[in-house]
Amino acid sequence: MAALAKCFDPTGARHGIPTYPWRYAPDGLATRRQLRARGLRPGGQPVAAQVLRPRFRRGPLVAYLYRLDKAKPVRPMTPAKRRALECAMRARRTCPQCRRDAGYVIPTSLGVCVPCAYPDDQEHEWK
Repeated sequence: MAALAKCFDPTGARHGIPTYPWRYAPDGLATRRQLRARGLRPGGQPVAAQVLRPRFRRGPLVAYLYRLDKAKPVRPMTPAKRRALECAMRARRTCPQCRRDAGYVIPTSLGVCVPCAYPDDQEHEWK
């Protein structure tokens, strides 16, 4: 219970901004992910509060909260943005060695598609 007391600072005297324990944030505040799930974005507003989740032997996890009444709707995807995103994803799927679309994002640990990385293990057959 003492860990929750360290995270409870609704006036912001200790942490500089209002701080609440994990899962105890007041209504009207949401994280970026929660805003996005509602089709909203922070829209340039400053951080209104934070929630802290204490962890054993490590620093606490922090999630910043934004006011729902000041949030703006997510900007719609334009055709140009959609094309640029498709091009970027196609580049991530293209193997730099064999120049083929692998059908998945090339792992950065390998740098090439799996058949090029391990040619002895697999037949390099493309449909």
